[in-house]
Amino acid sequence: MLPNSNGVGIEAGPFALPEGGRYAMEVRNMSRAPAVSLPELRSILATDRDRVRLIDVRSREESAAGTIPGALNIPVSELENALRMEPADFQATYFAEKPRPEEENLVFFCQIGSNECHAMQTARELEYLGANYEDEYRAWQGKD
Repeated sequence: MLPNSNGVGIEAGPFALPEGGRYAMEVRNMSRAPAVSLPELRSILATDRDRVRLIDVRSREESAAGTIPGALNIPVSELENALRMEPADFQATYFAEKPRPEEENLVFFCQIGSNECHAMQTARELEYLGANYEDEYRAWQGKD
């Protein structure tokens, strides 16, 4: 944690160490979860897709209607239980490897920007790292 000009603690998000192969991300206030902007997310996905794990916390119906390519759908209502599952149970339920708490490149997103804050809070309570996609899914689609 670094002090900003006002003496408030700030934290660089999970993509903050370019020398470690991570992407630069604007420094955010530590009271909020780190966030990834639309341009940052598009750049990361275009250049190094394997460096980020997208978690779509929208409902199954919303996700089935369209999602960011490669995202894993874990509805926000299931997230806490999912992150507490044993890896084998997670794999059987979600057909994907369970994220590890130390994975810094988890990015949560939802339809209109409200659920991902809850998702990141839930993940942090379970000692997971990660960031929120700061825009809504509609911005990804190019709709306002």
